[in-house]
Amino acid sequence: MGTLERISKVFESAKEIPFNDSSRIIIMSDVHRGDGSWADGFSKNQNLYFAALTHYYKENYSYIEIGDGDELWENKKFSDILLVHKDVFLLLAKFFKKERLYFIFGNHDMVKSRERFVRNKLYHYYDEQEKKQVPLFENINVYEGLILRHEITGQKILLIHGHQASFLDYKLWKLRRFLVRYLWRDIELFGFNDPTSTAKNYKKKESIEKSITEWVKREKHMLIAGHTHRPMFPEVGEPPYFNDGSCVHPSSITGIEIADGFITLVKWKVKTREDGTMFIGREILGGPRKLKDYFILRPD
Repeated sequence: MGTLERISKVFESAKEIPFNDSSRIIIMSDVHRGDGSWADGFSKNQNLYFAALTHYYKENYSYIEIGDGDELWENKKFSDILLVHKDVFLLLAKFFKKERLYFIFGNHDMVKSRERFVRNKLYHYYDEQEKKQVPLFENINVYEGLILRHEITGQKILLIHGHQASFLDYKLWKLRRFLVRYLWRDIELFGFNDPTSTAKNYKKKESIEKSITEWVKREKHMLIAGHTHRPMFPEVGEPPYFNDGSCVHPSSITGIEIADGFITLVKWKVKTREDGTMFIGREILGGPRKLKDYFILRPD
């Protein structure tokens, strides 16, 4: 099965989430929450992420994480990640209790495709203070893809991680996980990058982006992905392939907002006021543009 067929297969089976011009959604991916060690790329941005999600929670956004939320290639135990970033997970649990949380799995957290893993690791967690299992994301589903369907126009936006466009990351993910966990994790200490990593391989990024764009042009559906860590915000009239970037940029995190009928690519970073005080603030990288301007009319 080729790349386009893999993406189409996800589209055909994806759960549909209705939305309208008053909906508010924040889409993020490639958070790569780790165990707090030197290899935890998320640690340096955890305050940015927490501040951003607190803002979105207060502003009544739904949070959709489109893959690689947790770094489960480098780390064997999800419990280690949860312990270190417990405050983040408890904030995500607040979204979940309000029915405003959706998870998609990526190649680095492909184990979430297994119902047993989700049931054993995500439904509950062991609370050290209460000395018992307490609910976290009880009965949650983790998807390979989701579709945002506009309630009025019926137009659809496919949300996937994007690893479907890479044979290595989709079919050989167990081999890649082994190499990352037992080889590249230590070698990168000496300045060598994993040559098979999409995030660190420019040619691989271009190949994946080309394949996804080809699917968008062929199927005439808007698509939002992650995986490459490279934010993408097309001009109106170009194939509507968007990429939300990642949460492991050197000093910022990025995401895509769909709010009040508009779509915007945003960045959160530490900023400085004129008096020298520092704060966490939001910047616009692309848009805002009317979402309807990107919808491609499908032939009858």
